Amino acid sequence: MLKFKLTNLNAAAILVGTSMLFSACGGNQENTGDSDLSGSVQIDGSSTVYPVTEAVAEEYRAEAPNVRVTVGVSGSGSGFKKLVRGDVDVANASRSIHADEAKTAEQNGLSYVELTVAYDGLTVVVHPENDWVKEITVEELKKIWEPSAQGKITRWNQIRPEWPDQELHLYGPGVESGTYDYFTEAIVGEARASRGDFTASEDDNVLVQGVSTDKYALGFFGLAYYEENKSKLKAVAVDDGDDSNGKGAIVASLETVKDGSYAPLSRPLFIYVQSKAVERPEVVDFVNFYLDAAGELAQEIGYIPLPDNLYDEQRQKFEQFVSGKGAATAKQQ
Repeated sequence: MLKFKLTNLNAAAILVGTSMLFSACGGNQENTGDSDLSGSVQIDGSSTVYPVTEAVAEEYRAEAPNVRVTVGVSGSGSGFKKLVRGDVDVANASRSIHADEAKTAEQNGLSYVELTVAYDGLTVVVHPENDWVKEITVEELKKIWEPSAQGKITRWNQIRPEWPDQELHLYGPGVESGTYDYFTEAIVGEARASRGDFTASEDDNVLVQGVSTDKYALGFFGLAYYEENKSKLKAVAVDDGDDSNGKGAIVASLETVKDGSYAPLSRPLFIYVQSKAVERPEVVDFVNFYLDAAGELAQEIGYIPLPDNLYDEQRQKFEQFVSGKGAATAKQQ
């Protein structure tokens, strides 16, 4: 079973250190926006990371008003496609870069650095009037979402006999979404592999609207979108099947994502910066500002900040990347 995987970070240190070092400010650094800079920063990618990046961008615009920062929301996959072509400076990503995407970057003479900016949990949700689902196992989620379920697992009582003999309506992120990739890898066992007969959208607000108006719906998306809309949704506790710890089914929350108990649907969130972009001072300044501001802003939005020492690691990683102008391509772990 896939557990909480953190690319380029020590997982054990995070799970232990987060509870000890968790801080709302995400570091003791001061934001470093340069009011004398001009130019532009182009960003696109994950809808999950978008709220953090847009919040950072809004703060940065006040500090550096002559730098035009634009943030798109096309999904992690589309963001990576634009990054490795050099069409954007920064990609928001709710998954790590894939090997084929990394190869394209190399072919285009680009390298990149992966920077972890926060943690998130994927929340499984149903309609508030759904009174039969309080918890669900990873195996049951797999039974619902695996490719072979298409056209076959279509009613609630096919999951558990005591559940209603009613149609099951599924909602989830589209295939360009890193949330989709992460969920399918964690639940089905293979990224980008699931049934296709569900209502899909790269816009999490569309998914919220769908589940919140459909009593027989089940969906998933990032914890922050649930927190923002929990008055019209119900979160379902997930049991990862690991009986050795005796914890049973766990509901996604800031606390259970932070302490690592919400498994396997807890994950890191990233931004990727490409090598040609860091030749421009406004991009370097913006990313440094991002790493200083991310912890505080991530928590305000409903995500989990990194411990201070891990934000320090991200700053050092970015500084090394800039000093080498991205000469060494960041390697996928």
